[in-house]
Amino acid sequence: ITALNSCLFTVDGGERALLFDRLRGGVQDSIRGEGTHFLIPFFQQPIVYDIRTSARSISTVTGSKDLQTVKVTLRLLYEPEVANLKHIYQKYGFRYAEIVLPNITNEILKSVVAQFDAGELITQREKVSSEITRQLVKRAGEFFIKLPDVSITHLEFSDDYMKAVEQKQVAQQYAERQKFLVEKATQEKEAEVILAAGETEAAKLINE
Repeated sequence: ITALNSCLFTVDGGERALLFDRLRGGVQDSIRGEGTHFLIPFFQQPIVYDIRTSARSISTVTGSKDLQTVKVTLRLLYEPEVANLKHIYQKYGFRYAEIVLPNITNEILKSVVAQFDAGELITQREKVSSEITRQLVKRAGEFFIKLPDVSITHLEFSDDYMKAVEQKQVAQQYAERQKFLVEKATQEKEAEVILAAGETEAAKLINE
């Protein structure tokens, strides 16, 4: 039984396997799916990959178009392209996501964020996110990695910028309050004039 077991290996659900074959000079092209497979002990060794969708968060500090410091955090859902597992293994091993994703994410974030000023990053967040996703999906595909979902989870600015935004909001609120008071006073004055005119007209009618 032990000898038989040494000739078998199992690929579970959500996994795929390559086979390293010393007799044939390396990793073979065929990919083993779920189930039990045969191998030649000592000469062949299974290389099992998890192909399920996984999540990873990556943060980058970069600059906006108006030179504001921005920290952007992305949440990526990723999985390897099964048909290209051999290439992924030979180039990056099992740490393909750890090696590739941070580098290309930083590259794309710096490129896209630099196209928008700080205010646009806030008001046009959906557009920014769409552009990041488009470029990142294309770039990851060059490394045989699929990205089913890309989303911005955090968008942070420097303390100085946030203070400036807060001061601007306070100033806008004050200006809007003053405008409201002026409009209210004008309406009250117009009401008084109309009321006075009405009283004058009523007095004339009475005297007549």
